[in-house]
Amino acid sequence: MRSSGQVSATSLPIGSDADLAWVRQQVRQCAAQLGFGLVQQTKLVTAASELARNTLVHGGGGRAEITPLDNGRSRGLRMCFIDSGPGIRDLELAMTDGYTTGGGLGLGLSGAKRLVHEFSVDTEPGRGTTVTAVAWVAQVPSSRPGVG
Repeated sequence: MRSSGQVSATSLPIGSDADLAWVRQQVRQCAAQLGFGLVQQTKLVTAASELARNTLVHGGGGRAEITPLDNGRSRGLRMCFIDSGPGIRDLELAMTDGYTTGGGLGLGLSGAKRLVHEFSVDTEPGRGTTVTAVAWVAQVPSSRPGVG
C-alpha cells in the first residue's frame, strides 16, 4: 500500500527463547531486503532482541509485528512489541540507563531507543505494554540511473 507508506506486518509470537531467535532472524532478513547496511542491521537486531526479551520476561510473552515501510522517499522498518502483562508502573524510571527489575544491565528500553530513529512506549499498569521502534534506511539509492 504505497499511499499509506507500509505493507502488511509479519506477526511473530514471543513465548520462548526460541521465539527470540526467530524474531532476531526475521528482523535481520527484512532489514537486509530493505537495503539497511550491516551496521544498521546490527542495531535493529540488537534493539529487537532487547525489546523481545522484555516482552517475554516482563510481559509474560506476547508478539512482535515487523512492518516494512516505504513512504516514496525512503524505506524503513517498524517493529512493535506487544504484551498483555502488568504494564510499566514508572515509565520515566524504566527509561533510565541502569534501571532493572531483573538481573540485567538495565539498558533494554533506553538502549533500544538509542538504536532507532523513532521510539514510543504505550503502557498502563494492568493493561500491558506496546513498544514501537522505527528505523529508516540512511540513504535509499534511486531506482533510476543518473538520479539521486
